[in-house]
Amino acid sequence: MNKITTIETMEGILNEINKTSMTNTSVIASRDGLLICSTLSEQNQAQTLAAMSATMIGAAEIVTNQLGKSVPDRVVIESKNGTFIGTGAGPKALLLVTTGPEINLGLILIEMKKASERIKEVLE
Repeated sequence: MNKITTIETMEGILNEINKTSMTNTSVIASRDGLLICSTLSEQNQAQTLAAMSATMIGAAEIVTNQLGKSVPDRVVIESKNGTFIGTGAGPKALLLVTTGPEINLGLILIEMKKASERIKEVLE
């Protein structure tokens, strides 16, 4: 798959997850924090979210490894204004979403799992 088709495919995955799970924004980032694609209109915000999320997920993986636990499936940060969820999308990427305060977390996690598998396939 060429680069343009790959990006278009991943943008379609993000648009679909936003529509089906009612997320506010979604981002695909490399494991080292580089932005691959995003539904955020502000490029600088997307790049910052990608970089900081990769750092946070990497730190969570180090902590769980130090405790003798397995790698976490996801990182969830909840606040009164909404939720952030970050998860792996294969060995090369992360899927990151933000939501409003009223969400169906189960639905979002199911949709994120499906989207993560699709992203992994596209990047292989």
